[in-house]
Amino acid sequence: MADSYRGVFGAIPYAIRETNSWTMRVYGVIGTLAAGLIATVVTLALVVWMAETANVQGGTFLFSRSLYVIAGFAAVAPLLAPLLFVARRHRRGDPVKKGYDRTLAYGGFLFLLSLYAGMVISAPAELRDPTESVVLGFLYDLPQIAGVAPPVLAALLVFAIHYRLRGGDEGDATDTT
Repeated sequence: MADSYRGVFGAIPYAIRETNSWTMRVYGVIGTLAAGLIATVVTLALVVWMAETANVQGGTFLFSRSLYVIAGFAAVAPLLAPLLFVARRHRRGDPVKKGYDRTLAYGGFLFLLSLYAGMVISAPAELRDPTESVVLGFLYDLPQIAGVAPPVLAALLVFAIHYRLRGGDEGDATDTT
């Protein structure tokens, strides 16, 4: 069973298949689709940006393109992290505390919501629709740079969940939630 997947692309279906948590299975599908969509959008946007700035000499544009790729990776990595942690746990038979798979799925869903909140906060003023929603009004009132905070905090939470719930008793290795 240890060689039943190879790399990231094999680990995702392995995690969905091996987990007993329906929450993780649902997250596996939604998180993978969201990660694929984000990766596609970032890749296409980078191609367009490179075409628009092809005649510009290196320096700042080359550096900002690199940062764009890093930002795309920073959005995709925490989406896939719960799936990779669960796949690794099942492949190795690592002992974990009860609810490990389910709690990691909740952390992944929270990260997905935090990406949306970050986009709402950092949306340019001309793209913001007038709203009577208290929540959207609050998010719109925050400075645009604060849009980085929700995804960063949620990503840290995903990794904190993993470190907090790993290494349980040997009897907990068969998490059935």
